Amino acid sequence: MDRMTFTVPCLFGLEGLAANELRRLGLEGVQTENGKVYFSGDWSACAAANIGLRTGERILLRLGRFEADSFEALFQGVMACPLEQFIPRNGAFPVKGHCLDSQLHSVPDCQAIVKKAAARRLGQAYGIGWLPEDGPTYQLQFSIMKNVCELFLDSSGIALYKRGYRAQAGTAPLRETLAAAMVQLTHYRGRELFLDPFCGSGTLCIEAAWIARNRAPGLTRRFAAERWDCCGEGYFKEARAAAKAREFHGQYRIIGSDIDPQAIALAQSNAQKAGVEHIVSFERADARTRPYPDQGGILCTNPPYGERMLEQQQARQLMQSFGKRVARLPQWAIYVISSDDGFEAAFGRRADKKRKLYNGMLRSYLHMYHKEREDHGR
Repeated sequence: MDRMTFTVPCLFGLEGLAANELRRLGLEGVQTENGKVYFSGDWSACAAANIGLRTGERILLRLGRFEADSFEALFQGVMACPLEQFIPRNGAFPVKGHCLDSQLHSVPDCQAIVKKAAARRLGQAYGIGWLPEDGPTYQLQFSIMKNVCELFLDSSGIALYKRGYRAQAGTAPLRETLAAAMVQLTHYRGRELFLDPFCGSGTLCIEAAWIARNRAPGLTRRFAAERWDCCGEGYFKEARAAAKAREFHGQYRIIGSDIDPQAIALAQSNAQKAGVEHIVSFERADARTRPYPDQGGILCTNPPYGERMLEQQQARQLMQSFGKRVARLPQWAIYVISSDDGFEAAFGRRADKKRKLYNGMLRSYLHMYHKEREDHGR
């Protein structure tokens, strides 16, 4: 296949960042919509996106797009998709998907219709009445929104945010794709000190280290399309070699600290699995009292927040003390993500800029404090 359309689902608020990443990877036809980004290309483009994209959730090959306001329309739409060009005679093709604002709203019923239509199309193409499905998996995924269905093949398999270095997470895990987006929004490139004083399991520091080194997040993991007859591992070998050649090997200062010794041990273990234990250091410290180096740098963090009332009060007290500690650090750019609408009041000042982001379905804001640093540098 010379030219295909791919869809990249992403967390709401990250569409622009994902699109910019795809363009930097040299991919074409990049377009954004709410919660997803499109690009076009061949299997080499698919491999490059899977291996190199930091802020996308999956790379989906779009098989078709059609109106689906009834089960019959859904069946016929799937039947018209060229499934046999991708799924072989023995390929397993499980189905999953979602429906939103559509006449077809029962996901299990839609799954059954898509499966039946796909089996009919493949059976006719291969001249058989029963498909063994004992080969590699070709995950079919549908999205029905406002009576329009898109049918995809999932080339990633395991979601892209599962980098492989975080077997366990802390009590308030930050998705790796969101952590990478936060680091990108600070414009950190490895030239200055990067500090996370509430580091937890170390995700922000690890993603910062990979960005500083220009290390592709999918370099050491495997993807579903590598096992497909229509694609294969050759494209991914080439993409990995190209990504490896683009890495940097400089000296970086990346520090994570936390008051919890168990979190520090977990962060150190995760950094070792990520291959960055030699450029990221973790230390036990209280964010409210620890020293902040005079030369300044970038402070980027995901502090604890409470879901219950008592926990929320304790979290706000923590932010009040933390805000007082860092209030007079004009040489530092400070980035704090929080889902608490009362964060700015607790922290003690309004953000110079805010950006709405989602950690899964949890709405949060990245509060950016950098104006004092810009003024201080003049």
